[in-house]
Amino acid sequence: MKILVINGPNLNMLGIRQPEIYGRTTYEDLKAMISAEAERLGVAVDFFQSNHEGALVDAIQQAYFDRVDGIVINPGAYTHTSVALLDAVKAVSIPTVEVHISDPETREEFRHVSYIRAACVATVKGRGLEGYLEALRLLAEK
Repeated sequence: MKILVINGPNLNMLGIRQPEIYGRTTYEDLKAMISAEAERLGVAVDFFQSNHEGALVDAIQQAYFDRVDGIVINPGAYTHTSVALLDAVKAVSIPTVEVHISDPETREEFRHVSYIRAACVATVKGRGLEGYLEALRLLAEK
C-alpha cells in the first residue's frame, strides 16, 4: 500500500508558527513520526508540501498516475477556500483523509467551513500531530 501525505501552506513552519496552537515539533519531526508509523503498519509513505494551491492540485493528480492507494491531506488555509482541491480529490477517487492539527471549528468562524471534506472518507481534527498517525491507520485498514 502506498500513501501520500500532503501538507499545505505554512505547515513547513511547524515548530516556529504559533507554537501555542501547533506545538514545537518541526515538520521534519512530523515526517519522521509518520514514517515510523508507516513502517510499523507495513505501508509505503511519501510526502509533499507546498504553499501553492496549484502545486497541491498537481500532487493530488500525480497520485492517480503513481497509483497511490490513499492520501492524507492537511490543506492548511486552503481547507476554507479551495474548490480546486475538492475537485482534484473528487477527480482521482483515491480514499483521502483530511487532517487538522487544531480543531478549526473551535477557532475563527471562517475556519468552520471545509470545502475538501465533501470528498474525504474521514476527517481527523484537534488531535495534534497524532492526528496524522490516526489518518494513516484509517487508510491502512481500508
